[in-house]
Amino acid sequence: MGKTTYTKLKGSQNLRLRLVLSTLCSTPVLIDDIRPDDISPGLRPHEVSLLRLLEKVCDDCVVEINETGTKLKYKPGIVVGGKNLVHDCGVSRAIGYFLEPLIVLSLFGKKPTLIRLKGITNDSKDPSVDTFRSTTLPILKRFGVPSEGLDLKIESRGVPPNGGGEVVLAVPIVYNSLMALTWTDEGMVKRIRGVTFSTKVSVQFENTMIHAARGIFNRLLPDVHIFTDHKTGPQAGKSPGYGISLVAETTSGCFISADTAISYPRREETDMVEGDEKEELMPPEDVGEQIASLLLGEIEQGGVADSTHQGLLFLLCALCPQDVSKVRVGKLSPCGIETLRHIRDFLGVKFDIKPDPSTGTVILKCVGCGLKNLSRKIS
Repeated sequence: MGKTTYTKLKGSQNLRLRLVLSTLCSTPVLIDDIRPDDISPGLRPHEVSLLRLLEKVCDDCVVEINETGTKLKYKPGIVVGGKNLVHDCGVSRAIGYFLEPLIVLSLFGKKPTLIRLKGITNDSKDPSVDTFRSTTLPILKRFGVPSEGLDLKIESRGVPPNGGGEVVLAVPIVYNSLMALTWTDEGMVKRIRGVTFSTKVSVQFENTMIHAARGIFNRLLPDVHIFTDHKTGPQAGKSPGYGISLVAETTSGCFISADTAISYPRREETDMVEGDEKEELMPPEDVGEQIASLLLGEIEQGGVADSTHQGLLFLLCALCPQDVSKVRVGKLSPCGIETLRHIRDFLGVKFDIKPDPSTGTVILKCVGCGLKNLSRKIS
């Protein structure tokens, strides 16, 4: 073997995206200056956990981290997938942080993936597992991912600070490559669905949230159903909390989502505050109203995907065969812009970005890089 040449990158931002692109392109990366001036420098626990997860689903990938954790060498292997995999995501970030990179990589694996992830299912930072079921999986199906074998099952809930949730993710493999698509018609909202959850608190919290959210939606459209999911005992995880995930479905089959969860903060977030008294949590009525308003804000921006799914949408477009993909999004989110830059650097795919002043949206076109699933078994 010759000497490995590493692509040099700096900083701690966009680590998930860099690792995914590095693995898909088989480009080794060397990331330097990872939070060198912080009080606790280097990689955070959830980033190390993500690297361990990549080691589980890939074969022959090499991860080297220096003593302080400020420098990372990552040499990607082949995505293998497989059954009976288990990974503990820890409690510093929610399972949603791990799902997005995991799903994209598993599509290009040797075998379909079936993995059990443990940790926090719902928090206020990352997309919840409910949103993944209702919004992310339909986006994947648009790109030609087979719907048999694409599933996310929530076995138990977990909220910060102690987690205790479990989900089982099944991802099929793409047999050749994804499908390029033209997806610019966002349609009109025809129905709103949602799910509330509560763990270790009264079930009345959910009814209050639903009542508040419906108070906003029922003035606008009649078809609003929000389901409850009250967990008790072992299925409720280790911490008390409650939350809501809403999704608006349009006439053209787009899904726009918003979610949040309310629970006591994690320990590292409360270190700055002296004293042991527990702080007041946001009342469920306000949560329902806030998330309903947030969803209406996402719908108002327009586009076929909400702002949290922009990065995934652009990445899937860039991985398509060498054919033109065209999508419409609302305002470009900072995460979406970073994704576009990294796609250009790793895959060499440039997007043609045209604002559409009549609707205030943006239309993006690109020719995919033609990534094929070469690791699958050729029968």
